[in-house]
Amino acid sequence: MDFSYALTPFLAWLVAGVSKFIINSIKAKQLSFSLIGYGGLPSNHSAIVSSMAALIALKGGIGQPAFGVAITLAFIVMLDANSLRRQVGKHAVAINKLAAKASDHQALRERMGHTRLEIAAGITVGIAVAAAVNTILA
Repeated sequence: MDFSYALTPFLAWLVAGVSKFIINSIKAKQLSFSLIGYGGLPSNHSAIVSSMAALIALKGGIGQPAFGVAITLAFIVMLDANSLRRQVGKHAVAINKLAAKASDHQALRERMGHTRLEIAAGITVGIAVAAAVNTILA
């Protein structure tokens, strides 16, 4: 059995998540457990979907129907991360400012979505993980 298709997105998620935690901790000059979640560099979502698309391309070629499906899913996820989820984060900032004086207001998470750089970093992590898994498990 070929477990690389199950292993690769998990490893991409893990590598991107650990990288993001380290980068956030360095920036904050302390362990940044509170910054775990949506947003930041690299994009976990982009790493996961690009790792699968890259693995399919490496194993079967870009002519495979599965590669087309994987690329389509990857584009949807990355466009959502860059547009819709970033707008949700901007709305959360505005809502939190408006509701700051309300004693019962629970602050909304403001860090949502990704910049193009964060998405590109996620793609890089995903491709690197797929290449490593393909090489090691070949």
